[in-house]
Parts: sequence; structure tokens; C-alpha cells
Amino acid sequence: MNERPALHSPEHTQHLLQDLVMTCTGLDDFLQRLVEVASGALAEDPGQVMVGVTVLRQRAKAAITGTCPAAHTLTAIQYRFGDGPAVQAAAGETVEVADFLRSADFPLYGTAALQRGIRSALGVPVPLDGPTTAVLTYYAREPRAFPEETVHRAEQFTASAATPLGLTVRLAGLTDKTEQLAAAMESRTTIDLAAGVIMARRGCTQDEAIGLLRAASSSRNMRLRDLASNVLASTVEAPVSTHFD
Repeated sequence: MNERPALHSPEHTQHLLQDLVMTCTGLDDFLQRLVEVASGALAEDPGQVMVGVTVLRQRAKAAITGTCPAAHTLTAIQYRFGDGPAVQAAAGETVEVADFLRSADFPLYGTAALQRGIRSALGVPVPLDGPTTAVLTYYAREPRAFPEETVHRAEQFTASAATPLGLTVRLAGLTDKTEQLAAAMESRTTIDLAAGVIMARRGCTQDEAIGLLRAASSSRNMRLRDLASNVLASTVEAPVSTHFD
């Protein structure tokens, strides 16, 4: 049985979306579940409406997900073109295209949508705090598929999704920072071990050994960590690995 949270009270929708934060394994998983719930919230038959979502974070790759491959493509190509209802809705206002066949808006994207059998679309921003932006985009094969009542329902849904999505984005950011820190620590250890090898071979200080590594890295156009790994590999039969679990 399909859940249709927007047909219930806003409180019911909020609780359902908060449950996703607890049960999903990360941002991508949350977004996949989010578009599925959003599709069921807008139409009695979720197959009538395809949904894509885009989350744009600073210093992170855009997260794009759809209820099906077609929805993913329809969403992704908007950012390739720099044109489309999702791109415009990211500024903070809902954008509706009643019929791409008759609309002069988004001519480049409109042609691509029509080629894929899409006649109407609705881009609804998710009101997030901070620099992150998110947009849910609904697609239909029928023209004028999003009357005023449906637009209101979609906006109600995105308002309910804002807090759970914002929390999931922040958790994803913390995970990214943790992984980056672990990678930096592993890289630093590899470099320090290689410096120790050079110190033993040359009888120099650690600063001098690091300087030699940096000079060689620059002259060979090689990353410092990769060069350090080569030094270690030349010293032992098996490559030395470091782990931070």
C-alpha cells in the first residue's frame, strides 16, 4: 500500500519524513526515499508523476536522484543546460510549466523534455537554511497536470521536508569531513614514514627529509603522498599501508 503523506495532516507528513532520517543510511538513500514519498503524496497513482530532486552543497558534488531513470535524466540535464524549472526554482520560488509544447519558457530544456514525452513540470524549492539549496521537480506526460491545489500540496510537502532534509545534509557534511580527516591523517603518516626512511639513508633531519620529498614531488609532477608511497614500496617487499578505523 502506497503512503500518501500530503493527503494526511502536515504533522503526519513531518513524522514520516523524520523517520526517514533515522532509517536511511545516508544522503543518497534519504533522497531516493524522499522522491518516492513525494510522488505518492501528489497523485493517487504515483505512476502518474515522476519526481526528481537536486541538492547543491558548497564544495560537494551535486546530489541528484529520481523516482526512475527518466526522472533522474530530466533533472540532471537542467543543470547541464543551465535552463529549466528546477534551476529557476533554486532561487526560492515555485516554477510551473503548464505545457512545454505551448510555453516559450525554457526553450532548450523544453525541447529535451518533449523529446522524452514530458508535457508539464513543477519545480518547488525546499526552504533550507544556509547556503545549501534543494529543489523537488515533478514531471507529467499530460499537459496542465499541476493545478493550483496540486501546487499547494507540493509546497506543503517541501515545507514538511525542509527540516529532515536539512538535518540529513548536515549529517552528510559531518561524514564527509570525517572521511577527509581520515584520508589526511593516512596521507600524513605515509609521508612521515617515507621521511623516516630518507633520514635513515641520508643521516638528515626530518625537516630536511620532508624538503627532499617536496622537491622531488615538484620536479616529477607527482603528488607528495604518491611519491612517499613509492619510497616505502622501494624499502620493503610489500607496500606499507596505514589504517584509521
